[in-house]
Amino acid sequence: MTEAAFKPAPGDFPLLTADDVRAAAERIAGAVVRTPTLKSRTLSAITGAEIYVKFENHQFTAAYKERGALNAILQLTGEQRAKGVIAASAGNHSQGLSYHGTRLGVPVTIVMPRTTPVVKVMQTESVGGTVVLEGESFDEASAHARKLEQELGLTFVHPFDDPHVAAGQGTVALEMLEDVPDLDVLAIPVGGGGLASGMGTIARAMQPDIRLIGVEAELYPSMFNLLKGAHRPVGGDTLAEGIAVFEPGKFTSAVLAGLLDDFVLVSEAQIESALALLLQIEKTVVEGAGAAGLAAVLAYPQLFAGRKVGVVLSGGNIDTRLLANVLLRDLVRAGRLARLRLILQDRPGSLLRVAKVFYSHNVNIIEIVHQRIFTDLPAKGIATEIECEARDRKQLDALVEALRTEGFEVSLMELS
Repeated sequence: MTEAAFKPAPGDFPLLTADDVRAAAERIAGAVVRTPTLKSRTLSAITGAEIYVKFENHQFTAAYKERGALNAILQLTGEQRAKGVIAASAGNHSQGLSYHGTRLGVPVTIVMPRTTPVVKVMQTESVGGTVVLEGESFDEASAHARKLEQELGLTFVHPFDDPHVAAGQGTVALEMLEDVPDLDVLAIPVGGGGLASGMGTIARAMQPDIRLIGVEAELYPSMFNLLKGAHRPVGGDTLAEGIAVFEPGKFTSAVLAGLLDDFVLVSEAQIESALALLLQIEKTVVEGAGAAGLAAVLAYPQLFAGRKVGVVLSGGNIDTRLLANVLLRDLVRAGRLARLRLILQDRPGSLLRVAKVFYSHNVNIIEIVHQRIFTDLPAKGIATEIECEARDRKQLDALVEALRTEGFEVSLMELS
């Protein structure tokens, strides 16, 4: 990395210590799932590294956020517990805090923007949280949560910028290194920085030579900008919404500045491909943020090849329709699903000639759409779109070449 934006002054006390993480592990033991860390033989073969996967999507709420939320709750005073806690979150933090707060008899209020999808409201309410919808953005919801904190005497539990929360998240790496002590590298998703701060702190104490690589979505490089002195734009519709943060935490920024060895960005296409690969290979569902670590390993092989790499599947909460779209788009990128546009003459037998080419190359036709009216072709011309299913890119390319050899004008509709 370039010179970090924040460095603790000489003689300052550490912002977060390995003992903080170990104490958190003792507090939450038995109340969260000690998820497995397993070697993936197939992912290892694909990447050229030894890949060890930590399945945090196996938590009850399907995300690591339970760890930090519970550690924070367990350090409240009796009076604070009685009054309750509050947070601003439309993601995994809201479910983790609500689940463990309710389990321990602590009232939990979650403020979400009015634009939050209904399914996220329902998921939080289903594990005991009281949801308040306020504002059109996360910033407005957060401001309202802070207002209620003061008015009602509640305790605010930040999703990431809190030492207790970060210490709880660090237990992920504690377990990984207990299971696989000789890991060489950790690829850690970074949004606000709570997970990376906690994991990095304990990992460095347990394995001083371990490399810590932060991974952020290309559309939301907020921590990347801060630590590397960059000025990349922040914002957009990312699949990795769990790490889509406009402003990273002040506490976590200071911790990570002294920890990370490198910081990389992954594109939306890379996140989608990693997510699809995890479902195909590991038979496990992850959300976009949960696939970021593997996406980095695939995108930057020079950082990981030949090393033992720990990858955290940080969460598995993804809308099923969105998951279906991601999987279908991955088939398109692999050449297994395609949409071809052909220009035909409007005469008997034209489509039959096309179908014979598909048949001879054993490519399955899924759907055919003719367009005679809304086209700039001559009146006797037809724009025909054919959605088809091939074995792989090589078979698809052979089909396209054969169609052109037969005299058809063919174009392949590609993803950006």
